Amino acid sequence: MKKRLPLIAGAVAVLAVIVVVWFWATAGRESTDDAQVDAHVTPIAARVGGTVLRVPVGDNQQVDAGAVLVELDRRDYEIALDKARADLADATAGATAAAVNVPITTTTSAGNVATARGGVEEAQADFSEALQGVDAAKARLTTAQARLREQEANATRAARDVERLKGLLAKDEISQQQFDTAVAAADSSRAAADSARSQVQEAQLAISVAQSRVQGSRAGQERATAELRTAETAPQQVTATRARADSAQARVKQAEAAVKQAELNLEHSVVKAPIKGVVSRKSVEPGQVVQPGQPLMSIIPLEQVWITANFKETQLANMRPGQPVTIKVDAYGGRKFKGHVDSVAAATGSRFSLLPPENATGNFVKVVQRVPVKIVLEQGQDPEHMLRPGMSVTPIVQTQ
Repeated sequence: MKKRLPLIAGAVAVLAVIVVVWFWATAGRESTDDAQVDAHVTPIAARVGGTVLRVPVGDNQQVDAGAVLVELDRRDYEIALDKARADLADATAGATAAAVNVPITTTTSAGNVATARGGVEEAQADFSEALQGVDAAKARLTTAQARLREQEANATRAARDVERLKGLLAKDEISQQQFDTAVAAADSSRAAADSARSQVQEAQLAISVAQSRVQGSRAGQERATAELRTAETAPQQVTATRARADSAQARVKQAEAAVKQAELNLEHSVVKAPIKGVVSRKSVEPGQVVQPGQPLMSIIPLEQVWITANFKETQLANMRPGQPVTIKVDAYGGRKFKGHVDSVAAATGSRFSLLPPENATGNFVKVVQRVPVKIVLEQGQDPEHMLRPGMSVTPIVQTQ
């Protein structure tokens, strides 16, 4: 028993040294095996539909930004672009014509107003002149009627003188010459009466003509007034013409937008890589008919990988951004990479799950939660892009 005591003491001492070394080695370090490599996954989808003509890339192929990934049949989109350009040309021509009509309508309307006002003034002058003609004709009629009465009275008196002298001539109380003079005077009076009667008829006819002219002048005045009212709608006509010009210009804008959309559709018939990366999950082949929004493949930029480590919430007490991290990769026999803590997630992983836990039901069981921590690699740690998304790693964070 005494011989075994030194052995037991030595074993205890070695065990104590091992425990001390273990505590020293793990002090200030936090690690987890619940960690994977992550990277951006950029889904590539068709912006427009069509028949696939060519797919010049394959699975796991490295492509640069702007490389052609898929080519669709462009003919439908070329025809649509030609039609959109033709519609734009037609709309532009219509807008040009409408714009030209605005000053023409403005000038023409102003001229029509001036002409119509002149017509109204002229019609009013004609009407006034026609009224004056009626008054003058009535005055001439009155004069002619007075002269007629006078001549008729003279003719009556002369006829009576002839009858009276005829008896005296028979008795040889007057000479034949006196009787002939009386007869001539009677004939002259009848002729004067007939002339006066003709003047009366002429004056009556002149009144009828003057009254007809008055009626025509009145109709002309009404017509000129109506034309003036029509011409005075010039501001409304100009406004309507300008509205048509604005509408035509709006159609030009619509046609320009249609041309741009057709150009975009034609451009989108060739699907290009938005970033540099590796093609993955390719699901498109030549001859296939694709629809807008249909997934075709994904591109993963391996230059921008990071580590998502799910640490227990009890391990985060001393963890801060910037702390150095050693990353062991299972796929390469534990090969180590250097990195640092970038950030800590704003919530636990369970909170982001499809069905987050409902602790208000009364069935609460305390479970240690895990919080995602983002770890980025140091510059130049993975020049060969050996780390692929989804690989399991073990990060060790130096918290002290």
